[in-house]
Amino acid sequence: MKKILKTIKNIVLPERDEFFLKFIESMEIIVSKVLTLSMIAVILFAVFDLVIFISEKLFLTPDPLFKDTLFEIFGLFLNILIALELLENITAYLHKHVFSLELVIVTSLIAVARKIIIYDLDKKGGEALAGLAIAIFALSISYWIISSRKKPPFNH
Repeated sequence: MKKILKTIKNIVLPERDEFFLKFIESMEIIVSKVLTLSMIAVILFAVFDLVIFISEKLFLTPDPLFKDTLFEIFGLFLNILIALELLENITAYLHKHVFSLELVIVTSLIAVARKIIIYDLDKKGGEALAGLAIAIFALSISYWIISSRKKPPFNH
């Protein structure tokens, strides 16, 4: 009990800001590791689900061309890619303790592109599709700006 009170005292006192910052950093690392392990479990489950889904469509469906389920399969693939990008974001944070803006934008691009790929124009209007197109355009420009900042200027 005394140790808990001492820890709380070290966190609250203004002259112990360094201790508090170390405490916050260690909490961030613990949460990041838990998120990483959780994301790995989600990815493994998603891959297993994809394999089961494709196997059922191959062996149990009379139509071997996937006419009706092709976009569902694309959606499942892209879900796994998005999860992998999120895992890469988390592990990059664990390595550098900084979020990579470039990785976040690439993950966002994949997520919005997934929405467009599985978009059903019959069920949804063109306005939503236009909104997704604008989002992809804005994310693409953001990615271009960020990636061009990294490169040294071209000299003749």
